[in-house]
Amino acid sequence: MINKLTEKRQTRIFVCLCCMVYFMSYLTRMNYSACLAEIQLSLSVSKSAASLPVTGCFITYGAGQLLFGFLGDRFLPRKMIFTGLAGSSACNFLIALFPHMNLILPVWCLNGLFQAMLWPPLVRLMAEALNAEQYKKCCVQVSVAASAGSILVYILVPLCIRFSGWRAAFLLPSLAGIAVVCIWNLGIGTLSTDGTNTVSALRVETASENSVPLSVLFFKAALLTTFFAIILHGLLRDGITTWMPVYITETFGLSTETSILTAVVLPVFSVVSITLASFLMQKMGSELAVSGFVFFAAMMFSGLLFYFYRSGVALSIVLMTLTTGCMYGINLCLISRVPAHFSALGCVATVSGILNAATYVGSALSAWLFGFLSERLGWETVIIVWAVVSAVGAILCFGAVRRWKRFCQTYS
Repeated sequence: MINKLTEKRQTRIFVCLCCMVYFMSYLTRMNYSACLAEIQLSLSVSKSAASLPVTGCFITYGAGQLLFGFLGDRFLPRKMIFTGLAGSSACNFLIALFPHMNLILPVWCLNGLFQAMLWPPLVRLMAEALNAEQYKKCCVQVSVAASAGSILVYILVPLCIRFSGWRAAFLLPSLAGIAVVCIWNLGIGTLSTDGTNTVSALRVETASENSVPLSVLFFKAALLTTFFAIILHGLLRDGITTWMPVYITETFGLSTETSILTAVVLPVFSVVSITLASFLMQKMGSELAVSGFVFFAAMMFSGLLFYFYRSGVALSIVLMTLTTGCMYGINLCLISRVPAHFSALGCVATVSGILNAATYVGSALSAWLFGFLSERLGWETVIIVWAVVSAVGAILCFGAVRRWKRFCQTYS
């Protein structure tokens, strides 16, 4: 009989491996966005041109989520994760060696594809290897690990720019990524030697037949509404994260290193947001209801940011941090927690890939849209768009609460 991981030591090893992989995925993906302002100046390109690799990475990442979400339910997930992280590390190494926009664009697009091989199979492993309570805790821990990766990016990048140049911000993560690839392969291999647990069972890949067609789930489980809400969440989360250093530099005249360093508060507060969202989930019990509440809070913070637009750099940073932090809470609910409800239907990785792809539809749009709007209409218009997007997200989530509740009662 195949059992979920029950031994505490095995569970701790498994959770640590998952956290390491997702930590490193952010370190090897967020570094370009953090370097954006410096790359723009260093290579003497426009904001729109400098942001193209970010947009391209988001597009390939989103498309890859659909592909590898489907494959993650049918093939060996641990090998997909190994390949994805190794490929991403190689892409970072190439950027460090050949800092030219003609090469950066295709390589960073390829990086998005490798990154897409990480999350869907990782969610499948987590959902099938852990019981419900362990899965919830692991989701929070993995989300915190992602935030820790972002924090390190926004500390590492200014230090690299100050002492060595922005290329080091790609070289160091590439080397660290290779080290984590080796640790993952060794650790997950050790767990797989036990023939009685889920991790070892996943050496033989079989996809369960869905008792409900995925097309029906889009309506029964409100996945279509959730899909659009996640697009809006990605638009805000990655849009603000990408453009905050540029906003600070242009509005308040700070240096690029200082502006990038101020962005470290975004992932720091995300840890608080993830914890609060987890607490609200315990009280409210509905991922959609919690997300609607958090979207509404983001709308209020964006509105205050518009009102106090030029009142000082500290206040602007706080309000942008609060708005972005809300998106990390939504990410925990809709990206991490929702797919686990589809475990009984055998399509955890598929649903995870679809929903995570939605994030990067919004992310890809944000990289170009907010740069375009800021150039043509100014940052005031951008802030108004953030408030409107938050309001629409709240409406979508609150409107889908009943359908989601009925689905969970029937199929989870």
